[in-house]
Amino acid sequence: MRLVLPLAAMSLALAACVAPVQPPPPPVVNPSVTAPPPAPSLDSSTRAVARDVVNREMAKRLPGRNVAPYTDCVVNNASMAELSDIAARGVSDAGSAAASVALIVKRPATTQCIAKVAATA
Repeated sequence: MRLVLPLAAMSLALAACVAPVQPPPPPVVNPSVTAPPPAPSLDSSTRAVARDVVNREMAKRLPGRNVAPYTDCVVNNASMAELSDIAARGVSDAGSAAASVALIVKRPATTQCIAKVAATA
């Protein structure tokens, strides 16, 4: 029994020296980066048709002038939906295309752009 007591004390002392084993942390997984979906855009042919329709409408209102800068003002201030609409109507119904162009021309940003172009002309 004399031997049991010192062995028990020694095993308790050694047990206190052992650090507890912790499992390793889980690996860090970075989420994959996904690119945002591309912004919808008009194809070049639709944009060209819309630009041609706007150019014709501006030429009717400003005969004898270079209307390309005015057309740029209208096209740059129109939405993609409006340009698609103008392109579609310009092929079939010139009257409604003219009304669509007139609505864009009435916008403050378009009016300011046209005023700047007119001042430099």
